[in-house]
Amino acid sequence: MDRKSSTAAAEHDGRPVAELLNVLDAGVRRRAALMIDEWAAIVAWADQNVVDAPEHAATVREGYLDTGVPIAGAGAPLVSEFNLMELIAVLQRSPDGGRAYVGRIVECAWRLPLLYAQVMAGKVATWRAERVADLTHGLNADAAAFVDRQVASRVGRVGWAEMDRIVATAVLRHDPEAAEARRKEASDHRHFDIGDANENGLAVIGGLLDAADAADLDDAVARRASLLGRLGSEDALDVRRSIAVGELARNDLELDLLTTDTETGEVTVRSAGRKAEISVHLTDTMLTEVVDAENPVGRWHDGKRPVLKEQIREWLRTATSITVQPVIDLADCDPVDRYEIPARHRKQVELRDTTCRFPGCSRRAERCDLDHRTPHADGGPTCPCNEFPCCRRHHRAKTHSGWRYFVLMPGHLLWRSPHGWFFHVGPNGTQALDPPGHWPDALADPGLVPAA
Repeated sequence: MDRKSSTAAAEHDGRPVAELLNVLDAGVRRRAALMIDEWAAIVAWADQNVVDAPEHAATVREGYLDTGVPIAGAGAPLVSEFNLMELIAVLQRSPDGGRAYVGRIVECAWRLPLLYAQVMAGKVATWRAERVADLTHGLNADAAAFVDRQVASRVGRVGWAEMDRIVATAVLRHDPEAAEARRKEASDHRHFDIGDANENGLAVIGGLLDAADAADLDDAVARRASLLGRLGSEDALDVRRSIAVGELARNDLELDLLTTDTETGEVTVRSAGRKAEISVHLTDTMLTEVVDAENPVGRWHDGKRPVLKEQIREWLRTATSITVQPVIDLADCDPVDRYEIPARHRKQVELRDTTCRFPGCSRRAERCDLDHRTPHADGGPTCPCNEFPCCRRHHRAKTHSGWRYFVLMPGHLLWRSPHGWFFHVGPNGTQALDPPGHWPDALADPGLVPAA
């Protein structure tokens, strides 16, 4: 981009460095003041949306009432689940990220009052306070108060390694049973994950292992990588280590593929081979000699990205089986005379919408409920044109609270929050529209969006 073409850049052309630094400093101060105002407003909102019955917390996943949800540590108030969704949408944050963000502010205001006072006085940056709130969320009230006293006046000077030690001390001093429970719980979170292959045929591996197991795995990989080097491999050490992991895996698979002849005792080894299931969308001419000028690339369904036809050919050459499914017309309407949604409808809607259609939610459509926009009991058809993916949390909000949506056109939904805020959800994501008071009468008409 031509730097001179930017109006904002042109405004500062020719200004001396000292003056530019003053502009930046003023912006930092304004941003800090705005964040303090935002925190204060969120705390005031939380105070007005407290659910007083603590026992409701046990029914968050079971009932359909607007229950109180615990978004901060013990002793902080429970806030209205459905009203929290509206606040997060107005903040233009994702459902999970927004919930965590509001929870950190509630954690500071109710459980870390000394630190919160420092934030309101402008002495501690909001992002630093959020980091502390993340650490104290799981502590009991006494341990959280200990951390608050230790760091409130010096959070800007305490490194995060020291902060971890302060939290560990607080747990050991005020809740030793919780410390042991945390250790056991941490062990229960051990895992080993292999991600989906990307467009280059590579996959990311990650995990959390027992320290001794991790050391053994590292030794085994290092020995095999060294052996590959001695056998003539010219790849870099990191590449040889990645190859070594695959060889270790195939050696183990072959142990399960040994067959022994009961008469002769002869042992036969069968190759384990490679097994993978990859779904791609392509035209009927893409992989032939005919040039497909209109659509030269395919789409990798699980990776949600375009993929080169050469990569698809490579996958097909190494595949042991290929399944071809018929084309699904995403605009097709094929209603059925029942409430239950057939599998072909679900597949069509998942391909059409890809994610939950609630503002800001990115949960994959395959993991969502399918909502009848117009309820079946009110005459709404069981048809893809009346079916939209909503994750369980937001499906409940649409069904049992004041959240409603209207289909503007295929792929474009207009959501209305309980307090009249509007959000456009389309192919490019979520866009918050003007506040209710600025809307034309035609769009503010309650007949446009079904009433609660």
